[in-house]
Amino acid sequence: MNYEDIKKLIDDMGNSKIDELSIEFPDGIKISMKKDKSPVMPMQPVENVQYITVPENKVVDNKSEESKKEEKEEDCKIVKSPMVGTFYSKSSPKADPYVKVGQKVKNGDILCIVEAMKLMNEIESEFDGEIVEICVNDGEMVDYGKPLFKIR
Repeated sequence: MNYEDIKKLIDDMGNSKIDELSIEFPDGIKISMKKDKSPVMPMQPVENVQYITVPENKVVDNKSEESKKEEKEEDCKIVKSPMVGTFYSKSSPKADPYVKVGQKVKNGDILCIVEAMKLMNEIESEFDGEIVEICVNDGEMVDYGKPLFKIR
């Protein structure tokens, strides 16, 4: 089957009412197509719009609180989970956490433990700086690449 035949088949499927198609040719070629039937939500008219006028002699800070927060987060380095497992902030239930928000850390300091397959893996800081945020709770499941700490 050549490119033009496949293209024609795709166009014909798109113009038909068929939602799914599977074809197996005697020479072993298999073609399977399925239409995406996600419902399209109609837009609702906006009601009760309020307009605010600002006097011309006042300076307006166009940056919202959220964008200011994003700016602060941009200068943070993120320590991500190197594996899937359970996050622990301390070595045992009665011990103190390895780090707290506001604490200074150095490259190589232990930040937490991620338990994977009954192995306790110590996660070390990759950066020097101050812990700005601990992104997960003690005992929470984490995925590979999930942010654990923000360090500035």
